[in-house]
Amino acid sequence: MLLGIETKAAPSLADASGFYFDLFGAAPTLAGVTVTPYTAMTCAPVACAVRSISEAAGSLPLHIYKKLPDGGKEKATDHPLYNLLHDAPNGFTPAALFRTQLMSDALLQPWGGFAQIVRVDGGKPAELIRLDPRLSSIVVDYSNFEPAYAIKADGKNPAREIPAADILHIPTPAYNSSRGLVGEGRDVIALALVLERHASRLFGNAARPSGVLSLKGTVTADTLTTAKAAWQASQGGDKAGGTAVLPTDAAWQPLTFNSVDSQFLEMRTYAVAEIARLFRVPLHMLMQVDRAQPRSIESIGQEFLSQALLPRLKSFEQELELKLLTPKERTQYCIEFNVDGFSRADLLARAQALSFAVSARILNPNEARQIGFGLPAYEGGDVFENFNTSSAHAGGALNAGSTKQTAFGGGS
Repeated sequence: MLLGIETKAAPSLADASGFYFDLFGAAPTLAGVTVTPYTAMTCAPVACAVRSISEAAGSLPLHIYKKLPDGGKEKATDHPLYNLLHDAPNGFTPAALFRTQLMSDALLQPWGGFAQIVRVDGGKPAELIRLDPRLSSIVVDYSNFEPAYAIKADGKNPAREIPAADILHIPTPAYNSSRGLVGEGRDVIALALVLERHASRLFGNAARPSGVLSLKGTVTADTLTTAKAAWQASQGGDKAGGTAVLPTDAAWQPLTFNSVDSQFLEMRTYAVAEIARLFRVPLHMLMQVDRAQPRSIESIGQEFLSQALLPRLKSFEQELELKLLTPKERTQYCIEFNVDGFSRADLLARAQALSFAVSARILNPNEARQIGFGLPAYEGGDVFENFNTSSAHAGGALNAGSTKQTAFGGGS
């Protein structure tokens, strides 16, 4: 095993890219750029896609809930895991930062993101510590179908085995886990990197000539060097576009852009769209807003939630439940992200929806205040009643004198 991949004999040059990726964690690309998880983050669209998903996962509240007999659930604030998941997984990392970094590792690194579970008192989780891939490599062995983990911090000491039950493994969404999403999409990322670097060199050095300076008569090496130095001194770098003074034996011929030059912007737009497809992030999340978006903010947020974020959150939740809860606890508790913020509409629409839910006795006023505005409960606000009728109905029961029914079961 080497860097989580079973070593084998080097293949032929026709299939050498997979061998070099297995050996060095990076493979040559058709664009001639080596793409690793760290060079990929120098590409602005990749960094935007990764941060859009990971920072959203870090900012969402994470709770442990107790399952109720009626099929509902309530926050289990008295459970030992509640503060570990919601506030701080250890003494030096806030919960939001921990989730953001772990999700970033899952999107960038081969195999995904890893954290070690520190247990005390007979196996109770006490801390969650992220294993930084820059400081240590995680070896994953699937030879016996069940994953076995070992951590290797340097090249001197042997790898230290860690029980699978003590490792949080947030898997990569890539089809080939040993390469990760960056490894599978390395040619797409390399194209964007090459285009960015070309644009930087082009405008940084004024490298694209707008014309050709021709010298007439006999031209010696000294004459050519002098003319070139004079031209670059007046037109090179930040002096481009200034007034040029030509000798009498020189002529200037303007150049026009060819088809490749005129399509450079289209190629960069295409590269951004390809990266959006790779990470399954809506194009507008990568700040590509050249097309009209005739949709509301709520529908845009819902698209991002369902397409890019929710699959990653589910794998995160289920790994936490599998490794942090005992089999008995999994029948009584669940761990979930609160994604209500993505479906939150504007103030007026939210108030109208909550008013409808209270009138229909789906929510009581205190629940509506907490869900919609984060306001504290008030005395008497736990009663389910329809304020649009003349009679109040506690707990959904009708008054004895009621003879009329509303559409939501209320009487008047």
